[in-house]
Amino acid sequence: MLRLGLSCFLLHVCAVFGTELTFELPDNEKQCFYEELGKGVRFDIDFQVIAGGNYDVDCFVTDPFDNVLYNERKKQYDSFSHTTAMEGVYKVCFSNEFSTFTHKVVYMDFRHGEEQPLLENMSRSTALTQLESSCVAIHEVLKVVAESQTWYRLREAQDRTKAENLFERVTYWSIGETILLFVIGIGQVMLLRSFFSDKKGSVAAPT
Repeated sequence: MLRLGLSCFLLHVCAVFGTELTFELPDNEKQCFYEELGKGVRFDIDFQVIAGGNYDVDCFVTDPFDNVLYNERKKQYDSFSHTTAMEGVYKVCFSNEFSTFTHKVVYMDFRHGEEQPLLENMSRSTALTQLESSCVAIHEVLKVVAESQTWYRLREAQDRTKAENLFERVTYWSIGETILLFVIGIGQVMLLRSFFSDKKGSVAAPT
């Protein structure tokens, strides 16, 4: 999990120039992430709120001159793609400032740049052998599998959080009902005892 102090950093560059983050977003706070990109670079952002409140968050993206490229309010999940028009530092921010007491858990996937060829000296105009074509096909299938696993992992995390919240509410409700039954039972016993006490005290003395 990332805290506010770690919200400003340069995203790590992998083989396909991207990263996945799962971080906590406290109530009444905002977290921003920065990435320096060149001109004409395409980047993609996917995010989803995994836990907290109504599973919504504000998100906006700005260019190096603070021009707003994307701005959505109270979104549970969304995707955004853009090709940079200038070189500089681009900012992605998530805000939970509209929430007064509920913190959120947010997943973000940030990708940029072009995917490198699977094999050396491979281009779209290159004729591939049957073995190379099979390798490319397997690679594409594995990419789909990885994306599906990410989607199922997010759904599982969100469903688990909902189940835990429901279990917590049911537990508190059961405890409250148990306490209420004990209070009512004790109250009934004391009320019955008061009836007998009143009758005993109201008997007239013999003359």
